[in-house]
Amino acid sequence: MKNKFLSILCFLLTGFILFTLSNIELTYRAAVDDSSTVKTIYLTFDDGPSYKITNQILDILKEKEVKATFFLIGNKVEDRAEIVKRMYNEGHSIGLHSYTHKMKQIYKSEDTFIEEMKKTEDAVYNVIGVRPKIIRFPGGSIGHLDEDFHEKLHDLGYKVYDWNARISDGYVPSKSPDVLYKEAIKTSKKWNTVFLLMHCSETDKNTVVALPKIIDYFKEKGYVFETIDEKTPEYYFRYKKGKP
Repeated sequence: MKNKFLSILCFLLTGFILFTLSNIELTYRAAVDDSSTVKTIYLTFDDGPSYKITNQILDILKEKEVKATFFLIGNKVEDRAEIVKRMYNEGHSIGLHSYTHKMKQIYKSEDTFIEEMKKTEDAVYNVIGVRPKIIRFPGGSIGHLDEDFHEKLHDLGYKVYDWNARISDGYVPSKSPDVLYKEAIKTSKKWNTVFLLMHCSETDKNTVVALPKIIDYFKEKGYVFETIDEKTPEYYFRYKKGKP
């Protein structure tokens, strides 16, 4: 009984922390020029690949004729190689989102973070023969990225991409598709260049339902859909020089 209570408490605390961070992060000035009059959107999906949900998302993207960027968890890649191959063959971009997605392990040190990304890079390479160099910090880069670490990542060829708009499917996947749709609109309104954070893990069935409407909205608003690659200007939350 005690263990069950502690598990529930930890779940609730994790949800609260992620909710708070998601709102704090959006108040940070992203390190990119948003003065362009061309409206661009990068649809990004974290925490995949999953069997059913990721394939359903790929089906929608194919039907709507738009491309997206998937930041993958390395330990899911080998067993779901066919999904990763499908992403790549259909013209989507693939990035790195750590090997385990276990925060205590990933952020134990800069070396453990890099090792997680390298293992994920290797896993993807073994499936499609390409080594992705675009990365996304689990939970975002705030509190983890500083000038010295950023330079170290650049020396390894990695480029960092956070987000400036999001839906809350990552920590409350049970939110209704209509709420998720409204969040995509609300959080993206002030940006000409939108990096939209979404998820494609096993629990994100409502994201699948909301996605067609989200895509239609940005099409109607005249946004051009692009994928993130090594040539895309980095997009990360502003940090102070030195240690955070």
